[in-house]
Amino acid sequence: MPTADNLNRGRDAFCRRAWTDAYVLLAAADRDEPLQPDDLERLATAAYLIGKDAESTEIWARAHQGFLGLGAVARAARCAFWLAFALMHHGERVRAGGWITRGRELLKGAHQDCVEQGYLLLPIALQRVFAGDPPGGYHMFCQAAEIGDRFSDPDLIALARHSRGRVLIRMGEIEDGVRLLDEAMIAVDAGEVSPLVVGDVYCSVIEGCLEIFDLRRAQEWTAALTRWCETQPDLVPYRGQCLVRHAEILQLHGAWPEAIEAARQACSRLSQPSPQPASGAAFYQCGELYRLCGKFAEADEAYRNANRYGRKPQPGLALLRLAQGQTETAKTAIQVALDEAHGTETRARLLAAYVEIMLAAGDIQAARLAADELASLAGELDAPVLTTVAAQAGGMVRLAEGDARAALPILRQAWTGWQEVEAAYDAARVRVLIGLASRDLGDVDAAEMEFDAARWIFQQLGAQPDLTHAEALSRALKPSPAGGLSAREMQVLRLVARGKTNREIASALFISERTVERHLSNIFNKLDLTSRSAATAYAYEHQLL
Repeated sequence: MPTADNLNRGRDAFCRRAWTDAYVLLAAADRDEPLQPDDLERLATAAYLIGKDAESTEIWARAHQGFLGLGAVARAARCAFWLAFALMHHGERVRAGGWITRGRELLKGAHQDCVEQGYLLLPIALQRVFAGDPPGGYHMFCQAAEIGDRFSDPDLIALARHSRGRVLIRMGEIEDGVRLLDEAMIAVDAGEVSPLVVGDVYCSVIEGCLEIFDLRRAQEWTAALTRWCETQPDLVPYRGQCLVRHAEILQLHGAWPEAIEAARQACSRLSQPSPQPASGAAFYQCGELYRLCGKFAEADEAYRNANRYGRKPQPGLALLRLAQGQTETAKTAIQVALDEAHGTETRARLLAAYVEIMLAAGDIQAARLAADELASLAGELDAPVLTTVAAQAGGMVRLAEGDARAALPILRQAWTGWQEVEAAYDAARVRVLIGLASRDLGDVDAAEMEFDAARWIFQQLGAQPDLTHAEALSRALKPSPAGGLSAREMQVLRLVARGKTNREIASALFISERTVERHLSNIFNKLDLTSRSAATAYAYEHQLL
């Protein structure tokens, strides 16, 4: 096909956002006759959007040189920015910094007042934030936004505005930060900015919402990103990230088969043709779903893949080890992860798992301190979901301390919170805890109803480990054939027969060791026994295990 036909059809495909067609046609035209810088920019953009990162970088560099040859210094500087933009998204910050420096030096030498000055401020501002100077970074983002306004450049305005919002959130000014995120998304949602910027801002805003546990905003923007990606099925970077977020939301709402499929698709899209930065998040999400379904081998492999692609596998891996019965391993892993954690979102997610693991390990004091920190973080952020997480953790600790009466209203608050965001699995887990509290208070009927409701949800979801646990709790509530023992005393007897110490029994049942001692005393009195070995023999003789 003649070069002119390939070029014209490639330009047309670019306008239609048919990125693969645009890349193939423009690349063919480039092989026949080297493209001019304007068309090289189109080719580089198309290459980036279909995941051909190495090719995109090379083409941006050619466009940069082409504009320099034409004396178009500002356009050359803009190419340097987009080249750095792509490199930074792949973690190549040194190379990206080199291109930013080159762009700034070009503009400095040319003494040009142009919009590119604002673009080249963005990565410098970002470096300030990463270096621990959020106010300095915010000031530079404001400068970039002013330049964008002065030159009426929608891309720069959107990039600077949403970046300011992210920094304000990091600085604790959440209300103002969220307002800026929403303002940036108005321009994105209206189609006023270019595809490179649309995808970047969408993903960044969603991440910002998740940082403050604003699930409703995250869900709305993820739905919008999904619609945008569906109009461009050959997108790779943003399509993959969109699938990760979509999988998280499907998991939250209990659509686990669809969530697993979305996570698998994300792994495939983000690892081919070359690994994308979000690959680790995709594999981690697969690991979470496999773990909850009881597919422990698959979960282990997914967490390992997540780690290979730069996503730390905690707290999922520690919770997997806990589910596998490796309590000490889980305890060590979650402690190390928490010691290294920075940022509210990261610590909050780790703290919730930390409470669960420490209670299983019998360290109620450590769990109490973690639950208190979680409650403090929830108070600072004023985020309903984080408040729910903190309430659940606080209720678990009170149960472990033997104060079921104090635990019950807190757990009911947590259940209401999960219901409001339609988080079926989390709500069911809290119902199990409410059942335990009801049982400890002697309300066996209420306990059985809570366990039954939780079993039904776990069965619907395919949450096999939780289903097995809930069924065991229900069986333990059945009337005892042994000497009038209560349901709780039967549980203690069975654990004694399995060779568990008082401390291990307390951890397994979320009660104090003193409460275990009291139950043992009642068991010995009711069954006329005098030792643990006699109690073990009794349990086996009467087939109570």
